[in-house]
Amino acid sequence: MPTSRTNWIKAFFSKYFELIFWIAAIVALAVTDPATDGHFNLCPLKMAGITWCPGCGLGHSIAWLFKGDISRSFHAHWFGIPASLIICWRIISLLKKKSAYSKL
Repeated sequence: MPTSRTNWIKAFFSKYFELIFWIAAIVALAVTDPATDGHFNLCPLKMAGITWCPGCGLGHSIAWLFKGDISRSFHAHWFGIPASLIICWRIISLLKKKSAYSKL
């Protein structure tokens, strides 16, 4: 039988999951050192043994951007800068949406 605490946790995650996810992703990329080769990889294509992936370098690109190195960011992946802007825009829009609902 679900408790009120379980219901609260479910309600919290259903309301804030996407916001928490994007903030955690940006923070993780901001503190990552893109110069190191050995890092954890979530790429399903790389795990399957496929050597080319259209998204490879995107995380490095965003990490270089947070380090202030725009040239390396662009060379790691051309879409890193636009992706960073899109993610930041999404975080801001979610924050605005959540703050508008909290005023009701």
